[in-house]
Amino acid sequence: MHCPKCNFDQNPGNTECERCGVIFAKFRAAAHNNTRKDGSPEISFPSNDTNGSISFSDILFTARPDDNRIYFYGRLAILIFLAGWAVRFITSPIASNYPGNSFMHLVNLPFHEAGHIVFRPFGALITSLGGTIGQLLMPLICLSVFLFKTRDPFGASVALWWFGQNLFDISPYVNDARSLSLPLVGGNFGYSSPYGFHDWEYILTETGLLQYDHFLAKSCVVIGTLIFMASILWGGFVLYVQWRRRANR
Repeated sequence: MHCPKCNFDQNPGNTECERCGVIFAKFRAAAHNNTRKDGSPEISFPSNDTNGSISFSDILFTARPDDNRIYFYGRLAILIFLAGWAVRFITSPIASNYPGNSFMHLVNLPFHEAGHIVFRPFGALITSLGGTIGQLLMPLICLSVFLFKTRDPFGASVALWWFGQNLFDISPYVNDARSLSLPLVGGNFGYSSPYGFHDWEYILTETGLLQYDHFLAKSCVVIGTLIFMASILWGGFVLYVQWRRRANR
């Protein structure tokens, strides 16, 4: 069975599309009532084309057709929790290293270390930068999967929150490029480690930007804050669309 609007293949017993959320009965009734002057049916695709592609706005904002209220209120609880946790990250000074002491740092660290390995063939500078790239890239991969593979924009908004959190996770490390006082992997400190062990000391020294370490760290915080806000607003709007759809049934 294919959706008459977006052509998405799904279970024959569905009453609404798993991808775009259209209610089949209402869509067919509207198509039946909308006729040309010659009497032939005229089906309108307000956000899709006849080849079954789906618009960018549908990808970003179409809520999943979940009948179970537990899913809806569970997502709402997650959104409220992430909003509160975002405030904690935003209000913590960089020097406190709150991101480095949080649970999320343990989540991000394996992707950071894997990034060093993946980018090792590209030279010493890119190897050092690869850790940061790795931990930023993973949330973006998850975001893409949620949007384009599973069609779950709320899940994508959570992945965007994770991306913003990674910028906060990076900021104390960047800020430490000159002071070298943060503990590093293995219990070392930057001041007692050989040159190149501290990623951002090496990156900023080699690029001649060491004097901008504090500015770059603050920039990570500002961008991360904006991403936090965007992710919460996005997730909230998706839940609002889902709530309105349920209310209209």
